[in-house]
Amino acid sequence: MSFISQLIDFILHIDEHLVNIVKDYGTLTYAILFTIVFVETGLVIMPFLPGDSMLFAAGALAPQGALNIWILFFSLTVAAIIGDTVNYHIGKFLGLGVYNHPKLGKFIKKEHLDKAEAFFNTHGGKTIAIARFMPFIRTFIPFVAGASKMRYGYFITYNVIGAILWVGICLSAGYFFGNIKIVKDNFEIVLIIIILVSVLPAVFSFVQSYFVRRKMKRNTNRKH
Repeated sequence: MSFISQLIDFILHIDEHLVNIVKDYGTLTYAILFTIVFVETGLVIMPFLPGDSMLFAAGALAPQGALNIWILFFSLTVAAIIGDTVNYHIGKFLGLGVYNHPKLGKFIKKEHLDKAEAFFNTHGGKTIAIARFMPFIRTFIPFVAGASKMRYGYFITYNVIGAILWVGICLSAGYFFGNIKIVKDNFEIVLIIIILVSVLPAVFSFVQSYFVRRKMKRNTNRKH
């Protein structure tokens, strides 16, 4: 429980933590942020790291001179692309039955993989890009793509597009709005809103699939 509470504190006060990281580590901050983005997107057992909120907070620090917005953009975009690529190959190697693995199965929940697979099957290749804005699901989608043997050339195209859009939009939002007084004074609320907005595509997809299943079930019952 202490780890969970520390993680929640890190997410909700990520602006303060980032300021301290910059003060303590200077230019090494870029490497730390690179690692966090890579691990969240590249390791299927680490979906709980704060991607969106961390990018927003990093963008908010850039106008103050603490971080360079262009170094952030290029380095974190590369981290996101490499992360998804590694995740894709892990999925291709392990397959969707990984939740039955005696060790990895403890960290990978079947329901998370099922949701990611359903979303992937509904939206096809563009899922790779859309999922960038969806916490948890974005970690599982490239894994599912690899396990489903999606052609790599097709995958990498959406991987690059999604990474550029995700990093660019989140950093830009922090850069242009993160230092507005009302945003700074209510940073925790803003981050919660960001998280909620990020999961809206997943909620919409779930609701849509629910009504489709109900319609199919009604049609089946009528035939009988």
